[in-house]
Amino acid sequence: MRRKAKEVNIGGTIIGGNFPIAVQSMLSAPSYDKEKNILQALNLKEAGCEILRVSVPDSEALRLIYDIKQKTDIPLVADIHFDHKLAIESIYAGADKIRINPGNIGNKEKIKELSKVLVQQNIPVRIGVNSGSLEKEILKKHGKVTAEAMVESALYNINLMENYGVNNIVVSLKSSDVMTSVKAYKLIAEKCCYPLHLGITETGTALLGTIKSSIGIGSLLLEGIGDTIRVSLTDDPLKEIETGIGILKSLKLRNSGVEIISCPTCGRTRIDIIKLANKAEKLLKNYKSNLKVAIMGCVVNGPGEAKEADIGITGANGMGIIFKKGKVIKKVKEQYLLEELLKEVDLITSSKGTTQKED
Repeated sequence: MRRKAKEVNIGGTIIGGNFPIAVQSMLSAPSYDKEKNILQALNLKEAGCEILRVSVPDSEALRLIYDIKQKTDIPLVADIHFDHKLAIESIYAGADKIRINPGNIGNKEKIKELSKVLVQQNIPVRIGVNSGSLEKEILKKHGKVTAEAMVESALYNINLMENYGVNNIVVSLKSSDVMTSVKAYKLIAEKCCYPLHLGITETGTALLGTIKSSIGIGSLLLEGIGDTIRVSLTDDPLKEIETGIGILKSLKLRNSGVEIISCPTCGRTRIDIIKLANKAEKLLKNYKSNLKVAIMGCVVNGPGEAKEADIGITGANGMGIIFKKGKVIKKVKEQYLLEELLKEVDLITSSKGTTQKED
């Protein structure tokens, strides 16, 4: 059962409550490169990004917020470290949400000054606790980075901002250690009503980062914890969106697009199932119909084990079959399997009256 969190509106995208779990990413182009950032923002939105974060390291980067907002309506979050005045200026530049790091944003007076503008302009804030930048006092108290220390930091800053009238709050507690992050999110989920932004920070490159993020984010989502997610990868942000959407689809929390199931191959396989599966994934990537497509390698893993698939292919010795819901509908040569599969997918989607794909 999903944890019920307060609803927070971020530039028209609402998280919390019963609203869908939103997928986020962050621009990675240098903040001074206007054209690259705008192009990346447009590409990320097209890929399925629903909330986008942009670094604001200096006053020159404030113009970037305005420029991006002129080109796309994607909700934009200003990522602020150290300088609370940049957070305030980001609000006036058009940011839909502010993300601050409690460990480096400054003293109570700075938080009070920022809170006043947040309330006046009705802009939400994410209190983004990172294990690597906890407040010195809290770190000294706990002796080292722990889930409890991260939660203490989050709760202190939540209470502080609430006292200054802020109630549109989102919370994150990110560590590069999966177990620490998961424990921290579980603890905070019991202690506050605000929506939680899930993520494991500094996960590494695409392979290991995907593994760590899937375990951490996925395990929390399975327990009903989480309202928006960001997969952090040392790679193209488009892969973050692809992975995030994949996590949600795997947990049946999102049903947009084709789901491909494919067998891992074994000694019975007589067709190039790896090549077929990879090609099918690329060809079906932009189809928006909710279909389950099976790419199987032999008769054992064909219509029988994949009978729940809407459409599927399997083969042996240069030949293949196409099946629907476990029933064989035609036999074709291996080189025509994908071509015939796409025809059948198009027939299914057109009969349902759904959009086949987005170009």
